[in-house]
Amino acid sequence: MKAREWGVLIVLSGAIFLEGTDIAMLNIALPSIRTDLGLTTGSLQWIVSAYVLGYGGFMLLGGRAADMFGRRRVFLAALIVFLLFSGLGGLAENGATLIAARFITGLAAAFMTPAGLSIITTTFEEGPKRDRALMIYGGIGAGGFTLGLVIGGLLTAVDWRWVFFAPVGLSLVLLVAALAVIPKSERPDRSGQRFDLLGGLTITGAVVLLVLGVERATHVGIGMTGATIAASLVLLAVFVAVERRTANPLVRLGIFRSGPLLRANLIGVLFMGGFFGFQFLVVLYLQELRGWSTIESSLAMLVVGIDVILAPTVTPKLVRRFGNVPVLLAGLGFAALSFALFLPAGADWSYAAMLPSLVSLGLAFTLAYGPLTIIATNGIKEEEQGLAGGLLYTSFQFGAAIGLAAVAAVNVAATASDAPGAVLAGYRAALLVPLAAAVLAVVLGFLNLRGNHRERTEEPAELVGAA
Repeated sequence: MKAREWGVLIVLSGAIFLEGTDIAMLNIALPSIRTDLGLTTGSLQWIVSAYVLGYGGFMLLGGRAADMFGRRRVFLAALIVFLLFSGLGGLAENGATLIAARFITGLAAAFMTPAGLSIITTTFEEGPKRDRALMIYGGIGAGGFTLGLVIGGLLTAVDWRWVFFAPVGLSLVLLVAALAVIPKSERPDRSGQRFDLLGGLTITGAVVLLVLGVERATHVGIGMTGATIAASLVLLAVFVAVERRTANPLVRLGIFRSGPLLRANLIGVLFMGGFFGFQFLVVLYLQELRGWSTIESSLAMLVVGIDVILAPTVTPKLVRRFGNVPVLLAGLGFAALSFALFLPAGADWSYAAMLPSLVSLGLAFTLAYGPLTIIATNGIKEEEQGLAGGLLYTSFQFGAAIGLAAVAAVNVAATASDAPGAVLAGYRAALLVPLAAAVLAVVLGFLNLRGNHRERTEEPAELVGAA
């Protein structure tokens, strides 16, 4: 790569690392936030839900905006908003201000993330160079998720407000660097095109309601959850009808004919659902059952961050030798192994007993995240790269929401009794959820391998790049 290309890659990798750590750091700071601001459990949950709604709900809109209005322009504007409202969150003196700040921060990330990914996929031509760039980008992004707990624990030990102030500092550095290294490009030619406002409103409403229904499933009655999801499906049907009739659709429905893209998004839902559910349970196990401190729990998860080192260095070599799909499949296998190894967790388990599971999770991220990103974006037209990135990260966010909701529901149901050992039994029962998600992802990975071979055999000229 040229020096300018390295600069672009480092800045955008820093942005996806920022986004990953922002999510993970907050999770471990929540108890301190509740104590300091005197929040109820419901209000505390909304601090998480507000970000998820802003991020997951507006991701497709953000991806399409990047394609239509200019990727650099959208990325920089979103980064500025992210910076400002992250700082507002750190200054919040009440729950309402913090919840509002988190929603806008999530919304900014929904525009920043697909714009950043599409800058990479359009800067580097499809092939080995783009694959290497996406491996580095994916590895550093995955490191944000895995190292966020560690960083968040250390910052929370000083003051929970640093969980919000630290991203402000990093955002400012990235903003200055982005202005210097991300090249300006010609404004996209939108002559004869109109922004699909109705499509944007309906799909955003559908995704927001769907994420809200899943996120709040363990806190409201089944009737409210059913009504919310039903309303989401109605809006989704309206969106499909609108997209079929409009001359300039927000989401060209034909993009879903790409088998690799569709399977990558389904795997993304399962992979992130399993990871976030497992992370949630491990933190509860360490802090509530074992009585470990925030810092001890954070440092225990440090080994998961090996992907920051291995993903940019080892994974590209494996991909060059074996291909994206086999490496992805190996990563999914390590995820399933990680969750299975933690199932026998006992009330007196040593850290050495936990270590194989945590190392396996780090290897899962090392091998899965980058190839999954490549598969989801290869073979997609340049003018739809923002949309492809938006779809993938919407899948990640929805997977995280549904994974957390599912493990929380199973954990609560399994610990309903006061019998000795009920808490540990609840954790073990809930661990079956991420395990099932990982196993299903492995099955889809095998289908991807077969589909990849069939598509290469039947339509090599058209679909080789998508594999």
